[in-house]
Amino acid sequence: MGSRSALIVPVKRGNRPEGPRGGKGGAGDTEPLEGKTTEPPTSDTVSTRLQRIAELAREDPGRALRSLAHHIDLEFLHEAFRRTRKDGATGVDGQTGGEYEERLEENLRSLLDRFKSGQYKAPPVRRAYVPKGDGTQTRPIGIPTFEDKVLQRAVSMVLDAVYEQDFLPCSYGFRPRRSAHHALEDLWQGLMSMGGGWVLEVDIKSYFDSIPHSPLREILDRRVRDGVLRRTIDKWLAAGVMEGTEWSHPDAGTPQGGVVSPILANIYLHEVIDRWFEREVKPRLISRAFMIRFADDLVMVFANEKDARRVWDVLPKRLGRYGLTLHPSKTRLVEFRPRVGGTTRPNSGNEGSFDLLGFTHYWGRSRRGSWVVTRKTAGDRFGRAVKRVYEWCRTYRHAPVPWQREQLERKLRGHDNYYGITGNWKALTRFRYEVRWAWRMWLNRRSAKARMTWERFERLIERYPLPGPVVRHQLWPRAANP
Repeated sequence: MGSRSALIVPVKRGNRPEGPRGGKGGAGDTEPLEGKTTEPPTSDTVSTRLQRIAELAREDPGRALRSLAHHIDLEFLHEAFRRTRKDGATGVDGQTGGEYEERLEENLRSLLDRFKSGQYKAPPVRRAYVPKGDGTQTRPIGIPTFEDKVLQRAVSMVLDAVYEQDFLPCSYGFRPRRSAHHALEDLWQGLMSMGGGWVLEVDIKSYFDSIPHSPLREILDRRVRDGVLRRTIDKWLAAGVMEGTEWSHPDAGTPQGGVVSPILANIYLHEVIDRWFEREVKPRLISRAFMIRFADDLVMVFANEKDARRVWDVLPKRLGRYGLTLHPSKTRLVEFRPRVGGTTRPNSGNEGSFDLLGFTHYWGRSRRGSWVVTRKTAGDRFGRAVKRVYEWCRTYRHAPVPWQREQLERKLRGHDNYYGITGNWKALTRFRYEVRWAWRMWLNRRSAKARMTWERFERLIERYPLPGPVVRHQLWPRAANP
């Protein structure tokens, strides 16, 4: 590896003794213990209840809470309804959020009575498939009924308040104020402060569909023993999946798409990987190491190769104890260090780079000539985004041009909202080029008579311009000056 003086040292951003975002659960001391939601609660009473649950959980980390369901009343369900997306896909009963809202008070009262009395029957989730990777493959998701989503939201709010006091700083995803960009920023900080190292890309095979129910229940027993909540969770785990006219009952998994699935998945990996890595693995290592986990996407970074290989060797056994397996072709160890001798390490392929959260990470040079960890849109994500634009332009090629331009602008802004990070300018610019190409191609096929030549298209672009790329997330400290 090259001299450490050639590396950019990140600027310290103040003391963060507990975690990357201050506080053990990721929120600062001034934030509510239960976390900060994207929308303020409609009732101070709901917020107070969640705060009280969080305080109880924080005061005694080893305590199993036995009385939680009484916090869920009609007002609590109203808040859960407000937080539930109303325009999502419908479940097996076909009921929309709007239809449920027409008799909201009556529906919520009935839901509360059935929940508290134990008469609530969890309906099966409707199986659907969404694109995966480059779009050539699909992954299954489960879509609950709208009423089921409301109750799952209410239970998730309670579970969040409890487990936010336990979750470690290394975990992100489906947690308040711990987004993918927070994970990317802290990963960058860790890699730069370490000067690179050995990155273990971990891929758990079909994680959400593989979580065994019995170990999950045992883990829940350690913190949540409220009978009403636990019976309801058991009903969701046993509800089954409806695919077409076939109703199956998998003996493992929390179907992706369910509102309660993310928190249950986080609870499971918190015990299986997070606590194990922090309490058992790191104290036995020769040198520094850290981990970044976003839901079931995770990487482990080691300063020492022997440490990395030892953990790689024992990790399948650890996961196997809890009914999980590593994906053999997607789990790999990458030497992630600047190239010796001034040559740049390839920024594509397997050598010297790795993918996480839709970005390829590789070493590059800053404007000052120093080595710096750089990110660009991952190839499979880029290809999938371009494919969707082509499909959209083909479908709506006969729509009015001003409307098409407005919709394409929204797509470009949405793309920038996630992929618009420091160092990804080339990929953002290239995406604009692909959008322009797709738009002209399908406008050209609207009519056999009036061809959309490039000259004519340039005049159209002058009248209906598309926005240029925008960096939404400054993920490099100013000292890096990339």
